[in-house]
Order: sequence, then C-alpha cells, then structure tokens
Amino acid sequence: MEPKLHLSDYDFELPQELIAQQPLLNRDESRLMVIDRKTGLLQHRIFKEIPDYFGPEDVLVLNDTRVIPARAWAHPESQPDKQVEFLFVRELKPALWEVLCRPAKRVQPGEVFLFEKELKGLVREKGPLGHRVLEFNTEKVKEKLQEIGTPPLPPYIKRKKDDPRLKNLDRERYQTVFARKEGSIAAPTAGLHFTPATLEEIRKKGTTICYVTLNVGEATFQPVRVERVTEHKMLPEYFYLPEETAEILNQARAEGRKITAVGTTVVRTLESAFAQDQVRGGQGATTLFIYPGYTFKVVNRLLTNFHLPRSTLLMLVSAFAGYDLIRNAYQVAVKEKYRFFSYGDCMLIL
Repeated sequence: MEPKLHLSDYDFELPQELIAQQPLLNRDESRLMVIDRKTGLLQHRIFKEIPDYFGPEDVLVLNDTRVIPARAWAHPESQPDKQVEFLFVRELKPALWEVLCRPAKRVQPGEVFLFEKELKGLVREKGPLGHRVLEFNTEKVKEKLQEIGTPPLPPYIKRKKDDPRLKNLDRERYQTVFARKEGSIAAPTAGLHFTPATLEEIRKKGTTICYVTLNVGEATFQPVRVERVTEHKMLPEYFYLPEETAEILNQARAEGRKITAVGTTVVRTLESAFAQDQVRGGQGATTLFIYPGYTFKVVNRLLTNFHLPRSTLLMLVSAFAGYDLIRNAYQVAVKEKYRFFSYGDCMLIL
C-alpha cells in the first residue's frame, strides 16, 4: 500500500471539550490506551498500570530537558500602554536571543522593549513569521525569566495573563518529574504522566532507564503549510545523547531487547543519532522529519500523547504504528472521550 503523504490525510474532527485545559490532580491517573501493532488490539488502562508492560529485558528512554518559563510581556520604551507578548525561543549567545513576538508588527529593528525586573531588549534583526533577534542589557536572561516569565503553554490551553495558575500549577505540572537540563520552550509531554513512584516500580522490574536531552523548540509544533507532506522542512532542534546511553542502547540492540521511547522527541533523537549501525553519543542538531515510509532503526515501542490534527507528531506516530491503526485508535479515543494534547491522556504502542 502506498504511504499516506497528503496533509489532508492527517485531519480529523476533534470536539473542543476533549482538549485538556489543565492536568489531572495526579499525574499517573491519566488514561492509557495500549496498542499492539501485531494484532491491532486496543486496551484501555490507567497510566499507573504501565509497569505491567516492562521487565528485565526492557530499556526505557526519557528526555530530561527542562522547560524554561519562556513567555514574557514587554512594552516599547516609547509606548508604555502597548503590550507585546514574547516567546524566548533560543539563546544565540550571551545576551542575544531569538524570540517570537505577538503582535509582531509592533516589534521593529532599533526599538527598545522594557520587561519587568529591569530587563531591557533592543531589536537587532527582523525575521519571518514573527521572529526577531533581541540584544539584552544582561547575560542573565534565563535568571530574569525565572522571575518574570510564565510557562510557554500551547495556544489551545487557554489562560488569562494574570491567571495565578500560570506561575503556580503550570510551573509545576508543565514539567516532567525527571526534568534536569534547562532549554525547552515546550514540554516533552509523554513524560508528564510519570511519577517518582511509577519510575521506581519500573526500575524494580529490572528495566534499564536512561536519558537523552532534546531541547524542544519550534520544530515540534511547527505547522505543516504544504499539501504534499514530503515538501515540509523541519526546523533544527538540538540534542545531547550521553555516551552511557549510547552504550546501553547498542548493547540492547545487539541482544534483541526492546527499546521504549518516551515521546516523539526521544524517537527523533535516537533515530538522528544512529549512524553506521550504531547509536552515536554526543551533541547534535536534528531536522529529521518522520512520516509513513520511514524505516525505524532504534525504537521498538513508543509512549506518546494524542496529537493535533495535521501535525508532524501525528505523522511520526502513524509511521511507527501504521496509518490505519492510528486512524482507528484516534476514532476510538474520541468516542471514548480520551483527553487530547499536552495535558491529555496517552498511548503505549507495543
């Protein structure tokens, strides 16, 4: 069968009420749909039961990136009443940042913007689609963001600017319990369901747990604007794969053991780091776009959330499990009222 390579193939109707607006009280009480690729069987479980699917032969790979409070507001020095929203995308070098801004028409080269806590940014460059480069009056921009920034929640999660949840509930819950290395502008959401207790139970099963770091950037939520999927170009995202993790994965592959990726970010990291029949440790950048027709080299199983229509994430999952199986799983998820997207439920693909 020819792979599905048109954007319209990845559209589906999703009732608004199924888009999760806040996390559940307990992380591990999310629903878990388990999909067997061989049989096509779907099971409905609760996430805290996920240790049932792990044992001594398994390797579980987590993304330990930490989300920075990357959203902040400022006004032009000359217009105190004109607020602009900024998303701090990436530090280019000390004091110089690539940002996204809204409304972008208010942010022009040469203008100075004033943030809280005496943070000041000069617009150095204008890029496409709301991108700008700002030079700040301090190299300690990340430290300032810890004081003035809010979690960079996706636009489908509705919050008011002065909602206290921005700095309280979301600061804690839009972050995995194993987040260590600061640098992401979105959470690796498949990892949000884990608790320390769940991870400990999986360890007690004898499963090896290891880590990679992929700093989630724009590529993860970059919209596809072409009808022919193969024409889409991914923006770069930067990763680090420790040598220890590479050794664990290469040994597991040699022994035929199962490697479970937690989230699409881990999948893209592992597949990008594979060369000459080995997973290679070190730093790198990936523009890997996975869609049906791709041959997976490292990952055997995948834990992932339910993704947006027409997204590269849905295409990756369809490549992994098969287009028809995922199409059916999503129809079942809608019918059974699973919660979708970042704060929603998840699926384990065996």
